Amino acid sequence: MTVSRKMEKAKILQQLSKIQNNVKRLQQQLKDVKPTPEFVEKIKEMMEEIENAINAFKEEQRQIYQQLLKEEKAVINELSLFERKVELWALGSSTAEKVWKLPSARVTVDKTLENHLPREVIEFERFLQRTGGRQGGWDDYDHQNFLKIRTKYRGRLSYMDEALEYLSGRTKEDIEQHDKWYQEYVILHERKKESIKKWKEKQQQEKERNLKEKEKSEKILKERWLQREEAQKQKAEEERKRKQAKVEVWKKQKVVAFAIDQVSQLKLEEKSQQKERQSHVKLLLERNTLQKKVKEELEKLENEKREETEKEGRKKIAAEEISKFQEHALHKLELRVLQKHAKEIEKEEKEKRLAKLREKVEIRVTRDRSRLNRPSKGGEERRPEMAPASVSQRAVPAWRGGS
Repeated sequence: MTVSRKMEKAKILQQLSKIQNNVKRLQQQLKDVKPTPEFVEKIKEMMEEIENAINAFKEEQRQIYQQLLKEEKAVINELSLFERKVELWALGSSTAEKVWKLPSARVTVDKTLENHLPREVIEFERFLQRTGGRQGGWDDYDHQNFLKIRTKYRGRLSYMDEALEYLSGRTKEDIEQHDKWYQEYVILHERKKESIKKWKEKQQQEKERNLKEKEKSEKILKERWLQREEAQKQKAEEERKRKQAKVEVWKKQKVVAFAIDQVSQLKLEEKSQQKERQSHVKLLLERNTLQKKVKEELEKLENEKREETEKEGRKKIAAEEISKFQEHALHKLELRVLQKHAKEIEKEEKEKRLAKLREKVEIRVTRDRSRLNRPSKGGEERRPEMAPASVSQRAVPAWRGGS
């Protein structure tokens, strides 16, 4: 096993060294960046090669860890079976409980495991080794009956009588001692479960933190790559402008050289024809005309260059003014829409208030046709008071006055 571990360690170091060399080679390539498609493709292939190597290494390690976990689980199951057999052998004799207290029967925890396992897990395993496994030194039948009765009475001491009936061969002291062992077993087991849960949460947090760091590094690498690409584009644009300026200078020099050549030829002709005055004057005129033409050509080139520069500046200013005008128009349009919406809301609120006022003011009267033939309430109130007065004031005819 030692030789196997050494060989595995050497293999892992070799793989990591290979990945490290590829990364260093990529860093050297990135120091001298060339703005060519071939260079970009080469860098891309190197990055893919490094990524594939890292993924293959991680996958290989994951498979190894899974295999180790399977072997560990199988070993734990085998140990549990052997412990149960030893418990059954020990319980077959009269000194069953003393066997677990002997130093020779203890299984010490490996020091390497103590360095990696949580403290609660080690305490729980030591407790099991010290007290006789997961049943406290009892056989499966007695332990299951004990749990059944204890659960039935919910841990109250009143279960002792029934426990003595079911657990024949067990004294009250044995049951009390086993109850104390079980209480400690439950506490340590809960601590173990809580410790494993915290350990898993810690592993998950570490995994998430590593993932965030990886994403952050990838983002930084991508930003650097974009910055380099932008710098390359800017450099290429500057190179193009420099070459264009060189071409312009070359054209001007060519025009000047042509003019100088023409002037030289005119001078030679002037020397050869000194005797002919008219020809000499003509040559002078032609030379002046040519110089004027050369000067005009140079001025024309300079004017064209200046007009092109001014035209680009005007285009830029016009684009900015159009953008400002569009933003101003959009702002005014949004303001009008908001004002219109506010007026509509105000109108709706006004209509709601008027409707409420109408409901309060409106009086609904039901028609009763029988009231047309009945006297009003005021008439009914006045009728008893007026009746005697009308009888006493009745007029007496004149032909009855004497009787």
